[in-house]
Amino acid sequence: MKIYNLENKERHIIKRLGYFGVLEYDRDLSINSLNAMEHYFMSQMGVRRRQLVVNMSGRNTVVVQAGTMQWMAGNVTATSGVKGVGDLFGKAFRGAVTKESAVKPEYTGQGVLVLEPTYKHIILVDVAQWGAGITVEDGMFYACDGTVHQSITARKTLSSAVLGNEGLFNLSLSGQGIAALESNVPEEELIVVDLENDEIKIDGNMAVCWSSNLQFTVEKSTKTLIGSAVSGEGLVNVYRGTGRVMMSPVANTDTWLNATMPKKANAAK
Repeated sequence: MKIYNLENKERHIIKRLGYFGVLEYDRDLSINSLNAMEHYFMSQMGVRRRQLVVNMSGRNTVVVQAGTMQWMAGNVTATSGVKGVGDLFGKAFRGAVTKESAVKPEYTGQGVLVLEPTYKHIILVDVAQWGAGITVEDGMFYACDGTVHQSITARKTLSSAVLGNEGLFNLSLSGQGIAALESNVPEEELIVVDLENDEIKIDGNMAVCWSSNLQFTVEKSTKTLIGSAVSGEGLVNVYRGTGRVMMSPVANTDTWLNATMPKKANAAK
């Protein structure tokens, strides 16, 4: 099998990790005169279509979000990944509390798997480098190696979920393999903080992913409630221990993206 024109002068692979590659469109030529100017300025600001391309070796399994497959070539087959009734209920619960698809299809075989275009940024991470695992914000999971274990991380306290605006449950990935995450912020803008028996305090839900072994709490920004009120900071999210935190330097723009993206972009999602 030979595939031509997957990459050309308008689109190319900007990053590879393991079997995964991120295909980015420098210019999107599949437009018309009515939205050409809009797409031109979007491209200039880095708002571009991106696709995840997976080279299937015949020895690997890939798990993806439901409904994201665009095309596959070669001897590649898909299964539901459900191993029984108990497994189905477990995955349904995990999907309900983490805003992920309840059942994620698994692809095996030898060939090429390409997912639907997205205007979000695709971040590739080596899960093993996060030690005990990586916990991600709701809705960020895009795909991963079949060797990556998915589980639910529950907040230790209700206050950390309600007051921290982070949700009571999050998806955690652990083990060996690569994971692809969808982010509103490009990887080169994310701030990475490695903690060694230390802590980081963040005003708001700016953390996009963090080491699963870190303790997460919501605390006053100062020692007293009056001090917090006077400082104008109030409560902050605190990540404490030894591990890594990746955070966005700007507020979450998901609402803005949904309101401003062209209808075709939303349809592709």
